[in-house]
This record gives sequence, structure tokens and C-alpha cells, in this order.
Amino acid sequence: MTAERAVEVGQAGHRRAGEVLTPEALAFLAELHRRFDPGRRDLLAQRSRRQERLDLGERPDFLEETADVRAGDWTVAPAPADLVDRRVEITGPTNAKMVINALNSGARVFMADFEDATAPAFDTLIDGQANLIDRWKGTLAFDDPASGKQYRLAADPAVLIVRPRGLHLEEAHVRIDGAPLAGALFDFGLYLFHNARAAIAAGSGPYFYLPKLEGWREAAWWTEVISFAESAIGLPRGTVRVTLLIETLPAAFEMEEMLHALKDHVVGLNCGRWDYIFSFIKRFGRTAERLVPDRSAMTMDRAFLRAYSLRLIDTCHRRGAHAMGGMAAAIPVKDDEAANAQAFERVAADKRREVSSGHDGTWVAHPALVPVALDAFAAMHGPNQLDRFPPEVPGRDALLELHSGPRTEAGAREAIRVGVQYLAAWIGGRGAVPLYGLMEDAATAEICRLMLWQWRRFQAPLDDGRTFDERLFAQMFDEEVADLRNVPHIADAADLFAELVRAEQPAEFLTIAAQGLLDRASSA
Repeated sequence: MTAERAVEVGQAGHRRAGEVLTPEALAFLAELHRRFDPGRRDLLAQRSRRQERLDLGERPDFLEETADVRAGDWTVAPAPADLVDRRVEITGPTNAKMVINALNSGARVFMADFEDATAPAFDTLIDGQANLIDRWKGTLAFDDPASGKQYRLAADPAVLIVRPRGLHLEEAHVRIDGAPLAGALFDFGLYLFHNARAAIAAGSGPYFYLPKLEGWREAAWWTEVISFAESAIGLPRGTVRVTLLIETLPAAFEMEEMLHALKDHVVGLNCGRWDYIFSFIKRFGRTAERLVPDRSAMTMDRAFLRAYSLRLIDTCHRRGAHAMGGMAAAIPVKDDEAANAQAFERVAADKRREVSSGHDGTWVAHPALVPVALDAFAAMHGPNQLDRFPPEVPGRDALLELHSGPRTEAGAREAIRVGVQYLAAWIGGRGAVPLYGLMEDAATAEICRLMLWQWRRFQAPLDDGRTFDERLFAQMFDEEVADLRNVPHIADAADLFAELVRAEQPAEFLTIAAQGLLDRASSA
């Protein structure tokens, strides 16, 4: 059976689908699938088995079987020249206007996101890949029909890094031998196949952020994928460079092992704070003894978030890797100068904390915040802080320390409004959604969903003395959704969100549950 006959591609309405999904590119994807999809599925099964052990009372800990790796004398490969200084990175979806604005923003790096900032409708994914092809061809442009404004790349754009989807997501529109292709392999494989040589010729390279890994075995899987892909395309080993997002609780206990598994390719680790909160609740919060406070009370300067960021800095710098800080989700507040100034100062304070802790760079979600972050990271004495180490290295207990803080009606209502509105926008095709002064993506919506699930499931006490039981949740939910009745896709979003909050056990990811609604809406 030839690769061409074994590949089935769903209907793509995008005019450039043929340019992106060439027979050669599809054959490359088919080979990736056949070699590596069985391993991916096994890794997902291992996640489920780990969760079963956690549900039975096991506590996360450092692995005895990899103690020699943690004790060993080794470092990762040096960073390529254009990733030595990555003090400010901006992230966003892959539509042409956003890509151009981000590359022109003044940030050192732009992460083009096929994951949490993208609702993966098939044409959206094709459009994103086409835009990245255009970036390396030098032809990327966008003319806004509404405003008449023209968007073009500046002379010195940011370094481009691409984030494929996580291992859990599948691309049902491409089937290999009857099985869906992994979204991770679709996004990674197409970008690498079409752009690796052009990026290298331009003095950069094929760079990736790898999301939602839960341990060193998953990092080792990526090493095998990358090594094969380099060989298949004819690239020298180590050409592909990656940064790992540490955004799951299990990964925080295996950071050194993950660096070691990818040491020929890895450049750094990143504190994916929002997904990390989500993962903490999902993996370790299925008990009444570990109730979390309001989402807003879980800040990076305290408890398990502070502990994991400091440990990440120490781990990275001992191994020669960059320790990237987390996302500032604030966006400009229009028509309110005082509120806008307060939002910017909160971002500035967060970035000052990161640079003083020893981070080598940080993330922002909006071009207006690039100068704020650059100003904070001007305190670095050099392009990075690889020679700086935190005064303390938190251990296991600190990594599991819960935040203290209130559980409030306002916090519950905000979680309902944000979660349902984000899900409605996602069903409608938008992955990054401005809500109440923050740029929300799938990760922040997941926190809302899991926080509400936990509070309802274990009837959390609120600070006003009431219990957050089904009756109170239903009352608040119905009242909040009634105020959103004119939002597109709100009925489908509300039904699914409520179903996920009321589930006996938390679903792994709301985006898996919502994919069918997205596909239906995008094909309408």
C-alpha cells in the first residue's frame, strides 16, 4: 500500500490547501504516524495509569529510577545564536494579521501557536501553515478589508518558534491507514517539512515549543520523532531546537530527566503557569483536602507556583538551559486610563519578580506589553542569566503546597462567565479571546472549569459561609448564562461547560469534548 493511497484527507475549503497538503508532505506525515503513533497512544495510557495511582493516594515525587540522571554531570547543547537572548517573547494565533503584528512587536521571539490560542478548525490550521510558509518566503502580507490598513513584515522581525498541539489531540481530518493523525505530528511535521531549509537559510532554524508533556518518557518520544524527521528531511542532527513547557504537575518532578532526554535539541524550559494550575487541580485536586481558592488568588509569588518556578530556574541553569518565565495575560484597557495603568503596573511587577528570581525571559500576550516586559528585563546584566541560581531550591513538599485564599461568589461567577464565553468563542473558531481585561485561552478556561468542578464535587465552603453545592452552582450558572444569551454559540457552550463541571470525574481536556461542536460550526 502506498502512502498516497493510505492517506485520507477531509474536505478543506482553504484555497491554499493543495500547497500545504502536498503529496510529499502527506507522505512525510504518514511515515511519522506509522512510526510514532503507537508510542503516543501508549504514553496517553500511561497518563491514565498514573492518575489511577494518584487517585488511590500516591503523591507525586522524584523518580528513584532516574536518580543517576539527576546526579550526573551533563549539560544540554548550546543555544543557537538567535535564541541566546530571548528576554521577551510574545505568543498568539497563526492568522496573518496576528503573525505580522507579533513579529513586528519588538519582542525577541514570537511563538506561533497551533495549541491553546487556536481553535483547530481544519481551514484555520491550513491557513496558519500557509502564513508561516509565507513568512519564510518573504511574502507574508495582510490587507484589512474593513479598515483598509496594510500589514507587512518589518526589516528585523522576531525569531519564530512554533507550538504544535499536545499529544492528546488528534487531527480527525487526516487519517492514516484508517486512524486519525496526531495533531502534534500534523502541526510539527508540516511546519518542519515546508520551512526548515528556508529558516536555516535565513540564519535561524526550525524551532518549536512542546506543550503539556507529563514526564521524561514523553520527552524521549519527541527525541525519537525529531531525530527521525531530521534524518528524513536531510538535516544534521540537532538542527531542530525545542523549548519544553513545564505546565503539568508530573513534569515538575522530572524536569532534569526531560532536559536529558532532549539534550541535543532542547534550549530551555518555560513556566506554563496557567496550564500548571489546571494540571495541579486535575492531577492532585480530586479530594476535599486540596480545595483551591479563587483563580485570582493563585499567584506566582506563593505556594506551589513559586516553588516550581524556582526549581525550574535552578534545574535549567545547572544544565545550561534557558529558564523562561510565564505569561502575562493582561491586555490594554480601552477608554479607562486609570484601569489601564493599573493593569500595566501589575504586569511590570510580575516581570520584575521574574527577572529578580533569575528567569532568562518572559511571555506577554499583547504587543503593547512588550515595552513593559523589556523594561523589566533590562535589569539583566547580559543576554540571559544562565550563571544565576536561586538562593533556595524547593523540594517535594513545597511543590505540593496549596495556595491559601478566599473562595468567593464573585470568583465562582467570574469562572462561569469566562469559561462559558471562552468556550463559545472557541466553538466559533477563536482560540485567543479578550475577556474582562485578560487574554483568555484554553488553559485559563480549563482553570475555570476545574475550579468549579472541584468546588461543586466536594461542596467547598465559601467565605460567606455558604456551601458551593449543586443548588448554588445551578443558580449562579443560570443567572450568568442568562446575561450571555446573545453571544454566538452560547447555548452549546453552556450545555457542554455545565456537563463538564457536573461530571463525576474531570474530563482530561475540554477541547477534546468540544471538538465536534467546533467542526460542526466551522462547516456550517
